Amino acid sequence: MEKDSRDRTVLIVEDSDDARYFMRLALEQVGYLVVEAENGAVALEVAERERPDIILMDLSLPVMDGLAATEKIRSSDGLRAIPIVAVTAHQETDFRAGAKAAGFDAYVTKPIDMDFLSDLITGLLA
Repeated sequence: MEKDSRDRTVLIVEDSDDARYFMRLALEQVGYLVVEAENGAVALEVAERERPDIILMDLSLPVMDGLAATEKIRSSDGLRAIPIVAVTAHQETDFRAGAKAAGFDAYVTKPIDMDFLSDLITGLLA
């Protein structure tokens, strides 16, 4: 039986409370379970504990940035297969290249088009 959004957990890693809240509401509206982290270090702890189906990772984070957190997740046997989407205000090509090199599966720029993001998540989880 194919999983639908109600069976899927999304980890949102974002230091802005407002941005996290906005993404949480939009994703919960379409049925995802949402867990949150406000920085890369907390994201590692939450990912280990919750084993999310997908991670939405801001790149500019306090304590540990999204690139470093993603590299650590990619080096963990139990977490490395989880799709990770870079979520950032940076649209420059070098940021995209850095995100790809760190192991991100996709790249979304802010402000976030939630319909696009929802379709992207569906595609990555298919």
